[in-house]
Amino acid sequence: MSEVYTARRQRLRERCDAVGSTSALVSRPANVRYLAGAAPQGSVLLLGRREDLLVCSGPREDRPVDGRPDDALRLHLLPGSGGDPAVAAAGLAAAQGGDTLAIEEHHLTVARYRAIGSVAPGLRLTELGGAVEQLRVVKDEEEISFLRTGAEIADQALGELLESILVGRTERHLALELERRLVDHGADGPAFPTSVATGPHSGRRGHRPTDRRVEEGDFLTVCMGAAYRGYRCEIGRTFVIGTSPADWQIELYDLVFAAQRAGRESLVPGAAYRDVDRAARQVLGAAGYSEGLPVLTGHGVGLEIDEDPQLAPAAMGKLDACVPVTVEPGVHLPGRGGVRIDDTLVVRPEADGGPELLTITTKELLAL
Repeated sequence: MSEVYTARRQRLRERCDAVGSTSALVSRPANVRYLAGAAPQGSVLLLGRREDLLVCSGPREDRPVDGRPDDALRLHLLPGSGGDPAVAAAGLAAAQGGDTLAIEEHHLTVARYRAIGSVAPGLRLTELGGAVEQLRVVKDEEEISFLRTGAEIADQALGELLESILVGRTERHLALELERRLVDHGADGPAFPTSVATGPHSGRRGHRPTDRRVEEGDFLTVCMGAAYRGYRCEIGRTFVIGTSPADWQIELYDLVFAAQRAGRESLVPGAAYRDVDRAARQVLGAAGYSEGLPVLTGHGVGLEIDEDPQLAPAAMGKLDACVPVTVEPGVHLPGRGGVRIDDTLVVRPEADGGPELLTITTKELLAL
C-alpha cells in the first residue's frame, strides 16, 4: 500500500506546485488518513519541501490510531504533551526552507490559524481548499472493496434483525441491536448513528431512535451502515409490521421505489449531479409530493459517510466512474409516517454493467 499513499501525496503536491505552494499542511482527519494510511488522534500531515511528516503529540500508546501509517512516511512525535501538531508542523515547514504553506482553512479554527502564522511568520499562508476532498471522490478498487465488504456486513445484520420478533420492541433497542450485530460480523462499528423509525416517525431522514414501541400496522424504517477498514457505506429500508400493508402504504412505497429506481438508473459517468437528483425528485413531484422533500437525493461515501459529490438541485459537477454514492429519496407524511429507500452504489460505465449495487437487501415491501 505504500506506493498508493505515495502516489496520493504526489498528486496533492502537483496541485500545490501548480499554485506556487512549496509545502502543505493537512489537518482534517479523513484527509490525513487518505494520504498517510492512518490518522492518530490529533495528528496532521506535512507535505514539506524536503520531507513529508506525520506529526503527532503525546506518547504513542495514548493515541488511538485509525489505520496503519504508511511505512514510507516518517512519524514525528512531539515530546510530552507537545502542543498543537498543526502549529508544530508549520514550524517544521519553515525549518525545511519552505516559503509558502497551503492550509485547510475550512478545518482550522481562527485560534489555530493565528498560532500557525505566529510560529512561522516567514511563511506565506495560502488556502489548500478542498483539494484533498476532490482527490478522494474517485475511489480505487481497493477502496471500493472495503465499501463492498461493509455493505455485505450491513446487509447481513439487517437480514438477521428481520427474522426476529419486532412488535413491542423500542426503536432505541432495535438500533442498539443492529449496531451490535455489525460489530459481531466484523465491522469497525456503525458508519453513523443507526436510525430506526416506527409509525409516525417512519420515513423521516436522520430520525433519532426513541422509546416508541413497534406496533402492528406500522411502517418501520431502518437506516444504517457499517464502517470497515475506515470506509463507510449506507443502507435504508422500509417495512410494514403485520400481516399485510394498507392500500396507502403500498401506494406510497411504490412511489418512493419508483423515484429511487429513477435515481439509480441515472448514475452514469458524465451525468450531472443535479440531474440525478432531478430524476428522483420529478417522480415524487409529479405525484404531488414536491413539498417537504429531503434537500438532496444522495451523496458520496468513503472515509466519511457524507462526502462529495452532493446529489442536490443546485449541485455543480458531473459523475465520474468509480464514484460511490447513495440514492436515498423518501417521503414523510406528518402524523402518519413514510418511506425511505437508500442504497450505496458505485458509478460504472454501461460497458461494465452500469451502476454497481453494493447494498443488496431486497427492496420488496415486506410485511414482518
